Amino acid sequence: MRAMILAAGLGTRMRPLTNHTPKPLLKVGGKPLIVWHIERLKAAGFREIVINVAYLGDQIMDYLGDGSHYGVRFFFSDERDKGALETAGGIIRALPLLSETFLVVNGDIWTDYPYDVDFQLPKGKQAHLVLVDNPKHHPKGDFPLYGDLSKLYTFSGIAYYHKSFFEGFKEGKRPLAPLLFNALAENLLSCEHHGGEWYDIGTVERLQYLDSLLSRNA
Repeated sequence: MRAMILAAGLGTRMRPLTNHTPKPLLKVGGKPLIVWHIERLKAAGFREIVINVAYLGDQIMDYLGDGSHYGVRFFFSDERDKGALETAGGIIRALPLLSETFLVVNGDIWTDYPYDVDFQLPKGKQAHLVLVDNPKHHPKGDFPLYGDLSKLYTFSGIAYYHKSFFEGFKEGKRPLAPLLFNALAENLLSCEHHGGEWYDIGTVERLQYLDSLLSRNA
């Protein structure tokens, strides 16, 4: 199975830190966010990783190289000519580089979720979402766990997909959330809850908090 790290965002909420540095290369605990993902994916058995790039994408590609330094192989999906295609659009463009079932990880999170290179989608499902407890900045949640609509959990930005989930969509800018909610209504989604560490690095303050936390625990 191949994994995909989403790394094409503009990082507008992280300015001024992202004025000259792409968000995936911002450091926490002494290393860039994207390197944390790469190391965890390799430890889980992933050896081929797709990375989409757009804003300041040349910096990401130059920094990471071909992956040999990390013991993996990188495949870059270049969106620089499109100015970033949003989440679903980026995945759709990268489909030729991905395996039939593949893992997608948001580049702007930090987590100890145990990635599974041998994961199998449940019968009849096209996507499997990893959910987490609702953080303070997103108290209402997104998706139910085990179909229980009385409580919604937050989508972690980690999911396994089959290529058929994105069939029929033309290349272009497209958000992911509408596709997920449609799949939920059509009973094409399965979900699990991750109760371990998970941080959404969406603001400078959250980045600084995680950096201080990891530095203390180093």
